[in-house]
Amino acid sequence: MHETTRKPTAQSMAKSTVKPTAGPSNAWTSFGTPVLVVALLGILALAAWYASRAWTSVVGPPMPTTGYVAMTLGVVFSLLVGFALMALLFYSSRHGYDDRASERQPESDDVRD
Repeated sequence: MHETTRKPTAQSMAKSTVKPTAGPSNAWTSFGTPVLVVALLGILALAAWYASRAWTSVVGPPMPTTGYVAMTLGVVFSLLVGFALMALLFYSSRHGYDDRASERQPESDDVRD
């Protein structure tokens, strides 16, 4: 038995064609992502090394316990203020306070009787 060979038609070719993807080529993104991750991890490692060297090379009397307590309270208070301000920002956005403020018409400079 002979197998019949079919000529490709326009429909069969349209189904088999690969559509190009939008954006950068896949070869560049597959190469660029690991390079970016390695570079950022290298910068992080360098910053951690510098911070540890700077922390241990300070010469002088040791910080008293009250200094550590004050530093801890300052960090905690700063974080609480930051969290509270972000919570107020999301609250005002979700409840429409920002919309009402932007709908307000500016008052004219006319003198009213």
